[in-house]
Amino acid sequence: MNVLIFILFGFFIAAGGSITPSFLNLTVVKFSLRNGKKAAFYLIGGYATILFFQANIGAYLASILMKNSEYITLIQKIGTGILFLLSINFFRLHFTSKVIKEKQEIPKSKAYFHGIIMSSLNTIAIPFYFTSISLLIGLQYFEYSLLNAFYFSIGSTLGSFTLYSIYAIVAEKIEHKLQYIATKMDFILGCLTGVVALGNLIYLIYK
Repeated sequence: MNVLIFILFGFFIAAGGSITPSFLNLTVVKFSLRNGKKAAFYLIGGYATILFFQANIGAYLASILMKNSEYITLIQKIGTGILFLLSINFFRLHFTSKVIKEKQEIPKSKAYFHGIIMSSLNTIAIPFYFTSISLLIGLQYFEYSLLNAFYFSIGSTLGSFTLYSIYAIVAEKIEHKLQYIATKMDFILGCLTGVVALGNLIYLIYK
């Protein structure tokens, strides 16, 4: 019974975190529109591979970092720097790339690898899981162990994969309504990552 509970915890926490706009789900939309739904699913597969390990790391950190807050600050500083770099890169793509009117097929391995890279650069994931699991531990709903973290990670992977897949499917079905958004997707991603990075920087300065 505990196995199912931990899987459900992971599923709903990851689904809740994935439903809000972020550079990951907007990249799924962009891939679905520009390269097709199949490529988007391979991209999501890359996401899921890294998210599984990120959830495990988040669970582990929740069991030890609550007594060592200086490490959390270091992670936030590194993550803020990466987010600024991502924002600059998305703006570069927006102002230098040409509008793609037709879908372009890309290799499955390239889409999967792109998903791995993007998910690895998502420095928000580990703090998100760390915070969520710390809350569950505080409420005495979660006790850390390798197995419990493994079950939670399975659930979180399934939850994220499900939500990202919905984004890919919806983007494909209403493609004609999203063409304008697709041309501005890199700009939107740059704004989102820039705002999050700026928010993190302000938090660190006044912390």
